[in-house]
Amino acid sequence: MTSMYRFRRRVQFYETDAAGIVHFSWYPRYMEEAEHALWRAAGLSIAQPAPGIGWPRVAVSFEFYRPLRFEDEFDISIRITAIEAKRIHYACTLERGEIQLAAGKMTIACVSRGPDGSMRSMPIPKDIAERFEVANLEDWDVR
Repeated sequence: MTSMYRFRRRVQFYETDAAGIVHFSWYPRYMEEAEHALWRAAGLSIAQPAPGIGWPRVAVSFEFYRPLRFEDEFDISIRITAIEAKRIHYACTLERGEIQLAAGKMTIACVSRGPDGSMRSMPIPKDIAERFEVANLEDWDVR
């Protein structure tokens, strides 16, 4: 079962603003990259081949501590903090060496999608839920 994932990334020029620092809108994208890597580590894809299932984001937040700049290398860590019947909750940190740069949270919901584009919350399918577990806080090294 998968509960957390960590990887290193480099800031690209197009992610920066006129001041040369990463624009705040990139941080949720970084968290999504980590989320997708976590799903792949569990042998899944968030873009399910089964028609009619989706995973919209229902809550996202970030706190910023230090800026990231073009070509900075940093680590993204994500962990599952809770799994409910219809939702998965994540926590994410971005770090450069010993320095914590940002911390975020995200909640996704499992939905069924109708042919007209409507969405309705649904229980997380058992074969997906069984691949994940809530991370043990003792294994999560947050500075």
